[in-house]
Amino acid sequence: MCQITAAATTRLPPDPSAARQARAFLRGAHCPAHHASVLDDAELLTSELVTNAVMHGAPPVTISVECDTTEGMRIRVTDGSTRRPAPREATPADLGGRGMALVDLLSAAWGAEPTGCGKEVWFLLRAPSDARARVEGGAVPPRA
Repeated sequence: MCQITAAATTRLPPDPSAARQARAFLRGAHCPAHHASVLDDAELLTSELVTNAVMHGAPPVTISVECDTTEGMRIRVTDGSTRRPAPREATPADLGGRGMALVDLLSAAWGAEPTGCGKEVWFLLRAPSDARARVEGGAVPPRA
């Protein structure tokens, strides 16, 4: 585990302000040494999971963030419903329904697991390797 930043958890209100509060919590609790490059994606995916928990789940809703320097940033959102997330194919005309597709696309891994009082939906974001980041940023990595 990370020696810089401890894991953190907070409870969220079961209302529309929960996603905003979850993003603010994440900005304050993330590991500045290991998560800077994935924080924007983490905020987006966290908003999606928290919104789903509030709209389709049940209280209590919580969010946890932890840093494992070998794996990356892991976010867990729990709620009091046992109903598992159901990714769906949204049409261009749909106003919603893309949240779990975004989680699947942007995360290194994700899942949903039952808990003693509901479920936990989690995702893992990995920071790009230094060489990959340099190439994507337009620079050519040095030759070995």
